[in-house]
Amino acid sequence: MTGTPKWLFDACYESVGDLSETIALLLPDPKHDPAPESDSAPGEPLHETIEQRVIPLATTTSDRKKQTIIRDAWQRMDADERFVYLKLIRGGFRVGVQKKLVSRALAAVAGVDDKVMAQRLVATTDPTPEAYRAVLSGEVSAERALAPLPFYLATPLERAPGDLGDIDAWHAEWKYDGIRAQLVRRGGDTALWSRGEELITKQFPEIVSAAATLPRDAVIDGEVLIWSDDADAPRPFAELQTRLNRNAAPSPQMALFETSRVILLAFDLLELDGADLRDRPQTERRALLTELLQEWRPARADHDRTLRLSPLVETDSWEALAELRTASRDRGVEGLMLKHTAAPYLVGRKRSDTGWFKWKIDPLTVDCVMVAAQPGSGRRASLYTDYTFAVRTDESPFDPSDTESRGRLVTFAKAYSGLAQDEIEQLDRWIRVNTTSKNGPFRAVKPEQVFELAFEGVQDSTRHKAGVAVRFPRINRWRTDKPVSEIDTLATLRAMIAEEPTTAIDLDPDAHGLES
Repeated sequence: MTGTPKWLFDACYESVGDLSETIALLLPDPKHDPAPESDSAPGEPLHETIEQRVIPLATTTSDRKKQTIIRDAWQRMDADERFVYLKLIRGGFRVGVQKKLVSRALAAVAGVDDKVMAQRLVATTDPTPEAYRAVLSGEVSAERALAPLPFYLATPLERAPGDLGDIDAWHAEWKYDGIRAQLVRRGGDTALWSRGEELITKQFPEIVSAAATLPRDAVIDGEVLIWSDDADAPRPFAELQTRLNRNAAPSPQMALFETSRVILLAFDLLELDGADLRDRPQTERRALLTELLQEWRPARADHDRTLRLSPLVETDSWEALAELRTASRDRGVEGLMLKHTAAPYLVGRKRSDTGWFKWKIDPLTVDCVMVAAQPGSGRRASLYTDYTFAVRTDESPFDPSDTESRGRLVTFAKAYSGLAQDEIEQLDRWIRVNTTSKNGPFRAVKPEQVFELAFEGVQDSTRHKAGVAVRFPRINRWRTDKPVSEIDTLATLRAMIAEEPTTAIDLDPDAHGLES
């Protein structure tokens, strides 16, 4: 439609940095007259565009029909309208408005409390007039009868734990690296939801099956984990990820589950027999959760190991608790959770001296060298902000100006966060001057800039050239003080690969007053 050679289109895309904007700028003028302007707004009304040119793309499987719909839309829209339309159909139409701001606005329109509206919005995704009216009126449809409650998110602990006061006023639990989830049981039906408000019932049928025999309706907050029966400890998160895109029950032949099982480690009770418990103090909710699991008589012998109570970490001082925290990686956990005994269950991440804090261990770090970069997206489209990093393959002397030395670098991670705006702009200027080769928007650069990269863990990986993958990589600092000859090696990374936890975590039901 544009008559533009591919190489020139790619060059335009590289310059603009946004595919939707590039297409909108390159397309020829519309062949049909744009929709007539009305008194209220120019062009075609938004609801007509959605109903006639967006929703049909999601409901048809015919590529030819999709092309017809898109071409017809382009031929009726000017450049600005095409840009918005492309953003809509490509899923990139995002506006920086916080969800809680939308919730407060709708609460004001409906005349209800913010907390009530936040609950109505959980798992609400259908953009229809009926869904909007239901949100305003509070009508509960059959589909939403098993909706979760808004999640409470802990605040990172950024001060000395002793500043929190008397340790007896706090519950301490291990912070597990799993999938935060709510188990919802109402009216005899059960559902499992992730923190992202995605229904994950089919991916974890063992948990749903175990919860089906709970003696009372309840909403339980907890962490989905893969648990090793051999070591009596959690398995790495990477193994849990294999379940997330699985829609069928796991096969008994899957080797992963021969010595491991999926569990829900329960740590809070939000609703019991339809009664909302979130305003009650932490100690009361914990006691009710313990009582519920004590009343439970599992239908199968293994169910009591599938739905378990998160153990409290008992110490008599902050110093003793800090000492236990240092062994977190040996236990296969990320650190500790601190919950005030009087804390209610709030919505979202609320900063409070009597709330929830996550006291995580320091991340793993390595010194590495940047070997490539590419532009970001949106407001960062004109800057090189996405970086590729490498380490040395061995301990041999390294000279960045030597071709043989460069051949002993292996890439292991990409990162785009951690630098201040002035550092991004300074690095962008350096990248443009020190590019060694280009492939579209991707630039290889001289291996001279050293960075300290932080991450949460390391795993073996067959998908990466280095044979390892790191979790949540981000730039910790720009090491302008360190020569590239002193960057870390692949052996350094491999030494960090998570091993079997050496310290078992006591999840014996009898140890916590529960019958096995």
